[in-house]
Amino acid sequence: MITSSFRPKAGRFLISEPFSADTNFQRTVVLLVEHGTEGSLGFVLNRQIQSRLHELVSGMDNMDPPVFMGGPVEQNSLHYIHQLGDLPGAREIVPGLYWSGDFESLKERVQHGRVKEEDILFFVGYSGWAPGQLDQELSRKYWIIAPEGSHPLFGDPAANEDMWRTILQQMGTKYKIISNYPVDPRLN
Repeated sequence: MITSSFRPKAGRFLISEPFSADTNFQRTVVLLVEHGTEGSLGFVLNRQIQSRLHELVSGMDNMDPPVFMGGPVEQNSLHYIHQLGDLPGAREIVPGLYWSGDFESLKERVQHGRVKEEDILFFVGYSGWAPGQLDQELSRKYWIIAPEGSHPLFGDPAANEDMWRTILQQMGTKYKIISNYPVDPRLN
């Protein structure tokens, strides 16, 4: 399988290889928010779930954004990435992009209409890797790394459905070819 020359770091995208048999990550794009000696953590950007935010969290009735399946780990937890740099406790991933923050402050802002849906993404669960695990998966070519800024994160959630193919096509000719591989080549 093909790889890229980019190395994992916060803000970069992990693109699953086209023939991944892992149903948790088949044709997914994961935004890395942490990568270091203690492991890696990210969120699947292109797996929207049926539930809406107000169905999962009380006090968020002023917003109705989609919610995404962030990954197979701790699916009873809610996470968010956003562009709200002044949210207390928010952790900067890359300039202008933040992860988490004080949830009560966020709820208050939502209740007062001070958060736009296009400035925040919500996730149930997350994708996590133990120390060295992601590097092993990269050496086995399970992932292709795309640079930060490869795809707009905020805006039209419908665009996230085709994110896997779109990012690969933008990465150049060799990636454009694999973006058209069928999910199951036996059915081609």
